[in-house]
Amino acid sequence: MQKILITGANGQLGSELRVVAQNESAFEWIFTDYQELDLCQLEQLPWRLSEIKPDYLINCAAHTAVDRAENEEHLSDILNHQAVAVMANWCEEHKAKFIHISTDYVFDGNSSKALTETAATGPINVYGKTKLAGEEACKNENPDAIIIRTSWVYSSFGANFVKTMSRLMQERESLNVVNDQIGSPTYAADLAKAIVTIINHQYWQAGLYHFSNEGEISWYEFALAIQEIGGFDCMINGIPSSAYPTPAARPKYSLLDKTKIKETFGVTVPEYKESLKKCMALLV
Repeated sequence: MQKILITGANGQLGSELRVVAQNESAFEWIFTDYQELDLCQLEQLPWRLSEIKPDYLINCAAHTAVDRAENEEHLSDILNHQAVAVMANWCEEHKAKFIHISTDYVFDGNSSKALTETAATGPINVYGKTKLAGEEACKNENPDAIIIRTSWVYSSFGANFVKTMSRLMQERESLNVVNDQIGSPTYAADLAKAIVTIINHQYWQAGLYHFSNEGEISWYEFALAIQEIGGFDCMINGIPSSAYPTPAARPKYSLLDKTKIKETFGVTVPEYKESLKKCMALLV
């Protein structure tokens, strides 16, 4: 039986993969977080991977605290870049399949049309820079790897925009939400299903892919959808990013084009509101 190793197993995507794995008994699934497999221990990492001997390695681990990363560049670089290089290299040497998860934050946000995998990158914060360095290291160390960029991830697990908004809309009379950052949210459960579709596909097609739910919205419009589905009685005000300064700059436009992943693997990409309803039903 082939082994699938998941890193970052307690994060949103890792948790959703745990759910999906219950119906995928053809594989032996091994879920690890930093307690079981500390990716910061770069020298020990190849040895630990050789102990586990996975046939597939899905790297869901990352330093994702975007604002904190501005002051934690070293840690961000180790997790988002250096550890990726080590894992990609190990998979190349041991003929294991490597899937690495990346982000829309590798873009500068100056586009006005959906971004394909060949669009120019230009990260504007430390998180994006270290994730792009991870992508490049992955490609250099392992040309057979699959890299999936995603955006605005949420889930019924962990901390995220949907859960925070749902809570605040019940606690407050009004909320201000940024209305000039455009993209599309990703329900981690949908991404988990897409990854399993790729693993089960007849052909392994290495390369870079984009995945998020269908739709082009702002964070403000996302909040309005949460309000509508939850039936919350709260005033939502759209504000410009300039009125809500953060330590890390965010791309103004990072909508991902999903054509390639759909055509290559037959992946289904649900509309964002459809998936939002499913997630919010689990939060009741």
